[in-house]
Amino acid sequence: MNPITITALLQTGKKGAFTIAIALILSFLVSGCVSTYMPNTPNVPMFTQKGELSAGGHVTLKGNITFNTAYAVSDHFAVMLNGSMLNSERRKADFRHNLIEAGGGYFTTFGQNQNRVLEIYGGFGGGSSDRTIKNKLEDVTPDYQRREADFSKYFLQVNFSSKKKKSLRLLNREFPLNYGTALRASYLNMSEHKLNGINQPLEDNIFLEPIFYTRLTLTPSVQLQYTSGTTIGLKNRDALTAAYSVFSAGFVINVGGSNITSR
Repeated sequence: MNPITITALLQTGKKGAFTIAIALILSFLVSGCVSTYMPNTPNVPMFTQKGELSAGGHVTLKGNITFNTAYAVSDHFAVMLNGSMLNSERRKADFRHNLIEAGGGYFTTFGQNQNRVLEIYGGFGGGSSDRTIKNKLEDVTPDYQRREADFSKYFLQVNFSSKKKKSLRLLNREFPLNYGTALRASYLNMSEHKLNGINQPLEDNIFLEPIFYTRLTLTPSVQLQYTSGTTIGLKNRDALTAAYSVFSAGFVINVGGSNITSR
């Protein structure tokens, strides 16, 4: 599948661009196209002051597991370490994907009650991808197509989070809800690319990855998180394409410092 391209959107005007964008985003969710890159769930620690520690785990519909950690080393600066992995073996295809990244950046709170958080992070990392497509020929002879790739990744991410005056009442208890959004821009560049053991042209791509999330507070430190989002590729590529969206469920633990959910 070809990613959404800026050129195509500009040529169709605003209405046409919107229609194409929606159609292609929906097609990402139902199609069987593949890519050597599977995005991880973005790290949104929602820090408010020095000493806070955030850790989380998320899993997507495809089975991609993301682990996120972050620490506020000062009142406005934090560092993070993220990783994701997938090991899927199915009748028609096997897929292994690994990614690790590190970064740091700035965070601040604002608003009347200081319950809104703006975070800007940047970082780098790398990963690998190994996909084997299993086909059966007419004589029932198995035919395998294996694509391998190693790549580096650089990202810039802006998070905006806000504690809404809403909650979910369940079992005679009130569970506060938090909402937020993140926009991540990622640049990926292959260092190795093989098809059935034969070297292939190296590819790169720029991905825009907007996501939205909702957190349900179980305790002041533990929250459940649902994340939804998509991936938009800015270049037409054969293997390094925008074929996967981010739909995940997981949890986030925040300890230390002040707790934004209690304000």
